[in-house]
Amino acid sequence: MSLSLADILSPSAIRVPLLATDRRGALEELVDTLAATGAVGDPALLKKSVWDREQQRSTGIGEGLAIPHGKCAGVLRPAIAIGRPALPMEFEAIDKRPVRLIVLLASPPEKITEHIQVLHRMSRIFSNIATRERACLAPTADVLYDELLSADRALAER
Repeated sequence: MSLSLADILSPSAIRVPLLATDRRGALEELVDTLAATGAVGDPALLKKSVWDREQQRSTGIGEGLAIPHGKCAGVLRPAIAIGRPALPMEFEAIDKRPVRLIVLLASPPEKITEHIQVLHRMSRIFSNIATRERACLAPTADVLYDELLSADRALAER
């Protein structure tokens, strides 16, 4: 994959803990976090895109993880924001369990291949139980960032 996690995630786009206490609030907080990094020119449009996608089917993929995502013209470049709720959050996940980590991916509409590649990469990173646990328990944004970059490098070396 041409994009590494370091290309699309910065420590400033990680919230530990999230202030939001519900699914929609968490998604909006993560969009605002991405907007603050300069990756999103139209946060309102991305919020609508992500929420509309979420209403079709929850992005709570199970095992305490949600990977909401959206493609829209308001996004300037592929980017990720990550939030860890203060308490596990109801997300209508497929395993009916609350989520402990939310990974939001946003992409411009023309970046379909990159969008799919990043979704695949994130699901591979988090399929490792130890990585997922360390991410969910990371005490700070910097620790979470370092954990994910380390997992991404290990994946790239395989």
